[in-house]
Amino acid sequence: MPSETKQNTQTIRTVRFVTVVGMVLNIVLAVAKAAGGLLFYSQALLADAVHSLSDLVTDLAVIFGVKYWSAPPDRQHPYGHGRIETLVSAFIGIALAAVAVGLVWDAVGTLRHGSEHGPAGFAFAIAVFSVVSKEILFRWTRAKARAVHSTAMEANAWHHRSDAISSIPVAIAISLAYFFPKLSFVDPVGAILVSFFVLYAAWTIVRPTLQELSETGVSREDQAKIYRMATSLPGIIGAHALRTRNTGGAIWADIHIIVNPDMTVREGHDLSHRVRDLLVDSDLNIVDVVVHLEPPSPSRSRTSSSKCQCPEQPDLPFRP
Repeated sequence: MPSETKQNTQTIRTVRFVTVVGMVLNIVLAVAKAAGGLLFYSQALLADAVHSLSDLVTDLAVIFGVKYWSAPPDRQHPYGHGRIETLVSAFIGIALAAVAVGLVWDAVGTLRHGSEHGPAGFAFAIAVFSVVSKEILFRWTRAKARAVHSTAMEANAWHHRSDAISSIPVAIAISLAYFFPKLSFVDPVGAILVSFFVLYAAWTIVRPTLQELSETGVSREDQAKIYRMATSLPGIIGAHALRTRNTGGAIWADIHIIVNPDMTVREGHDLSHRVRDLLVDSDLNIVDVVVHLEPPSPSRSRTSSSKCQCPEQPDLPFRP
């Protein structure tokens, strides 16, 4: 079995295992919060249960989607299937935002019409358990996601973090409403605070997917790093016209390198492969590079060519 296929198989197994663990915990928390919210009269805890249920939807999206976005490139998808992961990440963020809107709607309704009961103390214990368990799950999931370069799994990790954060104001609101019955309105206010945390988490998930779908390239720092690596090899006079695109957490790039015009085809071919291998083996998660060779342009002075090789140059040249 080719090494790339083995790596894809291992990635799929890791993503599915981590996501299943999170899904089981989400089921336990959703049931506990829903039961606690209904039995112990906590609007905030019941709203938080809806948040946990939304995690189940995103968990299923990751479990069933990883098989498709991890598939290798084919004739119809020469850049691979990474955009499927981008769409799944966007779906997770949009679902999270929808949950936030629902939380606000329910909490405002409670504030307008009031509530006959205040939350009981046991609801506080459920909220605290949610904070601790989901924070642990977030850290573990994020570490695994970064190890396999999965943006969808990292988005799901942030979903876990949002659940942990959202349970903090829930716990505070429940405790205040329990010990100070006149402050029972704090419980739905806590639910509204939850929604703002959820909305922020949704934005942190959706923003990179929008950048990727709009063909936003790598950061200026990473551009400078690519230029420095490309021009570090002997025989390369300069480099320019770097273009990059993100697909499912991976980077595809093409770059023009300036070489001696008397170089043979074989020498140029070997040099371009050395540039590609150097960039692919870097820590930037570059999966492929198209290297174009060209001689120094008569209109390009020696100064402008050497400018491409200067690591401190903030405005690296670009020529399509």
